[in-house]
Amino acid sequence: MSTLPFVFGVKVEGDMFTDRIDETKRLVANFQHGINTIIISPRRMGKTSLVEKVVSLTASNEMRIAKMDAFGCRSEREFVDAFATAVIRATSTKWEEWVENAKSFLSRFSPKFTISQDPQTSFSVSLEYTQPNHAIEDILELPEMIAKQKQIDMVICIDEFQQIGEFPDSLTFQKKLRSVWQLQSHVHYCLYGSKKHMMEKIFLNRHYPFYQFGDLMYLKKIKREEWVSFICDRFAQTGKHISNDLAQQICAVTEDYSSYVQQLAWLVWLQTDKETNAEDLSRGINSLLDANEALFIQQTENLSEYQMNFLKAIYSGIHTGFTQQSVLQVFHLGTSANITKLKKALQEKDLITLSAPNHLDLSDPILGLWLKQRVWMKN
Repeated sequence: MSTLPFVFGVKVEGDMFTDRIDETKRLVANFQHGINTIIISPRRMGKTSLVEKVVSLTASNEMRIAKMDAFGCRSEREFVDAFATAVIRATSTKWEEWVENAKSFLSRFSPKFTISQDPQTSFSVSLEYTQPNHAIEDILELPEMIAKQKQIDMVICIDEFQQIGEFPDSLTFQKKLRSVWQLQSHVHYCLYGSKKHMMEKIFLNRHYPFYQFGDLMYLKKIKREEWVSFICDRFAQTGKHISNDLAQQICAVTEDYSSYVQQLAWLVWLQTDKETNAEDLSRGINSLLDANEALFIQQTENLSEYQMNFLKAIYSGIHTGFTQQSVLQVFHLGTSANITKLKKALQEKDLITLSAPNHLDLSDPILGLWLKQRVWMKN
């Protein structure tokens, strides 16, 4: 099977991983020197691929990397089960050792394993608490216990960490996490998420437990010239040609969002015979909207008229000054008192983001394009 020219929707590896030289160097140093890291970026910006790249550069017998995704966790219980699973998987090399570690280090619990068809590669742990007092803290101490006994260091990478902010009594759980993790000397953490407002609430609010927990990294967009060079090279390597101008347009449409750049470039590549033309780009954009339409309908179908009008204002180039009478009237936003409610609701839905002080943008540039071409133009 030939190598795909572009990759999206999954972690990006090898020569498909574009740029991020400075971020990679910084994160490698944090892993190697035991510095906790917080990474904040919108979805589709490549944070997971960056972490996976650094994991591939740093993981060893002496440095174990545990990885978990908190997106599907809806409670403390689900989080600690996923946490224990990730730690045991990362510190054990075979099925028998997994079971032995669970029995040895989780002696206060009754661990139950759920395994896949291949027990050597995949399993999950469900924990029954035999001694409920301090049960959560005991599990959170698990990686430090294992690391000390095995004389190793460990980094625990948790994707979509902002999900803990949705748990019942979230603040109490955050206090438990911080109180245990801050005392660990052999284990450090890389916590990353895509809901900017929630991640900032957890890590930048001085009244929250995770305030100043580690090195805070905002993952910025890859420079457009890097993308243009990458797109042109990938076309050339597969016997096709795209001009710098059309490659620039791919980046402009996607606003340099990593996953969208790769997805649109792929869709345009599919349309191209030998030489990409403007019609190929147009068909590629239409295919991109088709591919994401079901998601966009789900995200917007329950929005109020005022909320939809607020999105339209932002897409039209209004990023601040929403309480001005001219803006309120042109975009039918109601009264100035309504603006604060609109901002809060749309930020909580992760549809808008504060990209600079008093400067709001849509969180997803392709959502804006879809609204313009397939919703607003029909009205």
